[in-house]
Amino acid sequence: MAIQVIGLNHRTAPVEIRERISFGPDILVGALRSLTAEPGVREGVILSTCNRTELYCAVEPGVESPVEDWLARFHGVEGERITPYLYRHMDGAAVAHLLRVACGLDSMVLGEPQILGQVKTAFQAACDSATAGKLLGRLFQHSFSVAKQVRTDTAIGNSPVSVAFAAVSLARQIFSDLGEQTALLIGAGETIELAARHLHQHRIGRIIVANRTVERAHELASQFGGFAIALTELAEHLAEADILISSTASPLPVLGKGTVERALKRRKHRPIFMVDIAVPRDIEPEVAELNDVYLYTVDDLQGVVDEGMRSRREAAEQAEEIIAFHSEEFLAWLRSLDATSLIQDYRCRAEALRDEVLARARHQLASGKPPEEVLSFLANTLTNKLLHAPSARLRRAGRDGEGALLDAANELFELSRQTGSPT
Repeated sequence: MAIQVIGLNHRTAPVEIRERISFGPDILVGALRSLTAEPGVREGVILSTCNRTELYCAVEPGVESPVEDWLARFHGVEGERITPYLYRHMDGAAVAHLLRVACGLDSMVLGEPQILGQVKTAFQAACDSATAGKLLGRLFQHSFSVAKQVRTDTAIGNSPVSVAFAAVSLARQIFSDLGEQTALLIGAGETIELAARHLHQHRIGRIIVANRTVERAHELASQFGGFAIALTELAEHLAEADILISSTASPLPVLGKGTVERALKRRKHRPIFMVDIAVPRDIEPEVAELNDVYLYTVDDLQGVVDEGMRSRREAAEQAEEIIAFHSEEFLAWLRSLDATSLIQDYRCRAEALRDEVLARARHQLASGKPPEEVLSFLANTLTNKLLHAPSARLRRAGRDGEGALLDAANELFELSRQTGSPT
């Protein structure tokens, strides 16, 4: 049995191609069963996210094109349309690829942790659909274990690598317990949504989202148990904010020095941590002159992000070493399956011979033959039957000069034969 991966991701395919061959939850079960119904495909797991679609299959040796053909056929696209964007990995390369994916080394954001949860969800869906068997089951469980080790033994996920992550990381340095703080987010775009997600993950006490379009603010705030306000209400709620992160597309500042001064008086000069991610800036530069305000701009955070990327790249090198070791470990287990099957077949044959000779011996006892004579018959006949096939093959090997086979037999049976010497 071979392991095969066929897929595409954000590096190999544009979004319009990724959209065409993605698998939503509503079609995933049917897709898994359809995939494993293909000739030669014994097991299957489908990983489909916004950045990648990958098919992990346990296939009979030599099976390759049917999986690619199935992918195009299932989504109703011509094979030539997607073939240039696909990557293909077999066996060792397939194992290493999954380990890299689970560890976040193949992600758009190096070391991001969300992909591991997505891999686990994909595997669980395959288990629920009965399309993940012994081989892929062992592989995916192995990937979870390796990902955990990488997270524990390296700093792959510790350093901020986005402006939103950097902003929240600085907030955590200033406020040791975010659970007691209120965050006011100005804007409702991708960066603010990412900041809200990081704050929520770190159990922020309260989230307020201010946006020019209240409906969009409400849509974002509701995801994290917060509440929405219009941008015109900003001055009324500013005093509630311990943390403020702003990222709008406004050409002019949305927050001025006077508004912040009045809020600080209402807060009795409790400090406010502010991050202005917008370009042009959302917060008047003069706000930085006020006591009890810690104001950072996108340029201030970029240094944190660059340092975080350097740290993650160093951690990724350590992670690659861990992955290389554990890939080989899994491949060793995979290779052992061939020996296991051979041992089982040989044992079954020996047991069949044993049962045959034992039945004849029992018949002889029942017919009155002396036990000693029956025991001698049992021992001699069983020995001859067990040795007949290998002895015949070794005689032929000797006649035909197959020294390698003779040496292998010598090692297998732990004999004392010396190559080229008579016995």
